[in-house]
Amino acid sequence: MPNFCAAPNCTRKSTQSDLAFFRFPRDPERCRIWVENCRRADLEGKTSDQLNKHYRLCAKHFDPAMVCKTSPYRTVLKDTAIPTIFDLTSHLKNPHARHRKRIKELTEEDIRKIKERRCKVASSIEQLNSKKDPAAAEDAGTNEEEPQWSSEEKAFREYLKSLFEILVMFVNQGIPLVANTLSDPQIASSNFQALINHRMNAGDEALRKRFDTVAVNREYVSATQLSQLLDIFENTVREEMLMEVRESRFFSVLTGDLVEFAREKYLPLFLRFVNQHNVLREEFLDFLSFDGDEFALVDRLEALLTERWGLSMEDCRGQAHKATGTSTTKMKAVAVLLMEKYPLALHMPCSHIALNIHLANNLPLPNVQVVMATLRRIGAFFSAPLTQDELENAVSTHYHKNEEKAAALRLACRPGWVEQHNVFDLLLDLLPPLVLCMDIIRDNEGGNFTDAVTAEAYSIAEILVDFEVLVTVVILKNVLTFTRAFGRNLQGETLDVFLAANSITAVLHSLTEVNDNIDVYHEFWYEEAVGIANVMEIPVRVPRLFVRKQRAMEEGEVQAELYFKEYVTVPVIHGVIQEVEDMFSENNLKALKCLSLVPAIMGQMKFNTSEENYADVYCSDLPNADTLPAELHCWRIKWKHRSKDVRLPTTIHETLQLPDVKFFPNVNAFLKVLSTLPVLKLESSRSHSASGRLLAYLDGMPGAQRNKSLVMLNINTHIKHDLDVMVDKYCRLYPEDEPEAEPEP
Repeated sequence: MPNFCAAPNCTRKSTQSDLAFFRFPRDPERCRIWVENCRRADLEGKTSDQLNKHYRLCAKHFDPAMVCKTSPYRTVLKDTAIPTIFDLTSHLKNPHARHRKRIKELTEEDIRKIKERRCKVASSIEQLNSKKDPAAAEDAGTNEEEPQWSSEEKAFREYLKSLFEILVMFVNQGIPLVANTLSDPQIASSNFQALINHRMNAGDEALRKRFDTVAVNREYVSATQLSQLLDIFENTVREEMLMEVRESRFFSVLTGDLVEFAREKYLPLFLRFVNQHNVLREEFLDFLSFDGDEFALVDRLEALLTERWGLSMEDCRGQAHKATGTSTTKMKAVAVLLMEKYPLALHMPCSHIALNIHLANNLPLPNVQVVMATLRRIGAFFSAPLTQDELENAVSTHYHKNEEKAAALRLACRPGWVEQHNVFDLLLDLLPPLVLCMDIIRDNEGGNFTDAVTAEAYSIAEILVDFEVLVTVVILKNVLTFTRAFGRNLQGETLDVFLAANSITAVLHSLTEVNDNIDVYHEFWYEEAVGIANVMEIPVRVPRLFVRKQRAMEEGEVQAELYFKEYVTVPVIHGVIQEVEDMFSENNLKALKCLSLVPAIMGQMKFNTSEENYADVYCSDLPNADTLPAELHCWRIKWKHRSKDVRLPTTIHETLQLPDVKFFPNVNAFLKVLSTLPVLKLESSRSHSASGRLLAYLDGMPGAQRNKSLVMLNINTHIKHDLDVMVDKYCRLYPEDEPEAEPEP
């Protein structure tokens, strides 16, 4: 959980350094001195409890003698510590800089009161120290606040800390926990046990003392204990993230592609929220079993969020599900069931995936799913540099007479092209070079490719030269042309998203016009597919399976054009229209149109905005909905009559960082809720990489060596953890067992 320093002119945060950060004290007098030394005028009106909960100071603002390092992982302050080291002048060198932490100018009366208060606190501290001195003389070296452990307990805790340190290394380095059979078939070891041996040989006395009495053929750490260690580690990291979610209250639920562990399928679960520093976060928290029907999945999801994590589904404001293949139908049903229970959990497309790919993935048509599965295989196939080079060479060879197009396609077919908005246009342009490339790899004249690669090349090529696949790609390309610009805007800046919300009517009108004139459009699209097939010498024919069924029913021959119209074009256009209407319902559009609260969008619209018409979606989330119209009027006036040198914030994040947004509580709450919507792109590069880190880890880790806990921990290495806290939890949950008595003969 990142901590930001509350001191003026200090930009340090815990994710950028190993500095310790300290909460403001709960004692009102000491807390008041901290605030006075900070010279933060905006903190004076807050209570000591509020300051203790939400504000921190880094160790740079304390005298080093006041900071104590009790262990390599724990730094504490002395009871009498007061921050005295501050930079109160550097902002004067840049008078045009915008400051969130405004420095208070002190009057003579302020200085007099501060001196009086410090004298009072100093005398109370002296009295406290005088009371402690006799106790210290009687029992030197002890600390009443620290729990006292026996030598056996201390040894056990040091042993546990060593085990957790080893686990941290496994997590940070992405090392799998695997067993390796040694020469003696009765003795099995693992890389975890091997690292324990290495640490003992390197001088880890805590481990050495622990294992001096262990039997030779016995594992140092049993599978049960290792599972307990991982469980404690995982729950500690997760709880750090959940604390932020609970403090922010509102969140959205996102799921990813299915992941397989031990032949069971699991759903990756992400939460999106705005933390106390008004920064949008998206974090991976756990895997959810995919077993059972959609009702069981919804119950399991609710139980995980509410019973185990302590969240409320009433605070869920959005959901997005990235599904492929047969799982799409189930996840769509899950979204509908959640919306029925929690109407404000708006179902939206996810900002991580292009809208056209999302629409195609959600079409429950076998031929479309074959195309999408093939695209994913192509993306994986050309992720290796050797095959990628072969594809670029094939592009140059095929388009040797048109070097300009060849150069453009070589640039366009770089890794990741199968995830772009115009993927179907690119696929058609690359189809001849793709088939040529697959043929070259399959021939493997230079012996550069393995048998598995050549077999995959043959399989993909056979799919690409199937006429039904070709027609499906052409139809998808032409139908999704009408949603391409709309989808790009959804993944653009805040203004683009707002404009997209206002253009959905035009998109649906265009799709409806195509549906009303389907005969004309299909004729042109079918001719395009036949033309490409003739150039590539692909036979134009109805699928073999359908022909066999027709013969079994003793029906006449079916015209290819009519078949593809009935079984491809019409279902695709109907499915896309239905999907767009579902994903952008009335409430979804109302929410997106409230983005006009962002000052730059208000300026674009000449401050003639009408958020009041859409505010009813989130009226229950506002601190005082009755004053919203008056507050919105003041909000517009503030930005309309700003000085010329004031730049209008262009994003929700920028707006929430403004120091005076707190004077508009309804607007502030509105923007925080809107920010959690899954359709809006993430502005923080670290948050954006949560799903990317998951994919990278899974791609680099063989399925047999995956471990759900290690995956979760590896993805969240940026979350800080305290080994002492983990040791405390382990000792509380799994106290060291008494030695078992020897069994009777």
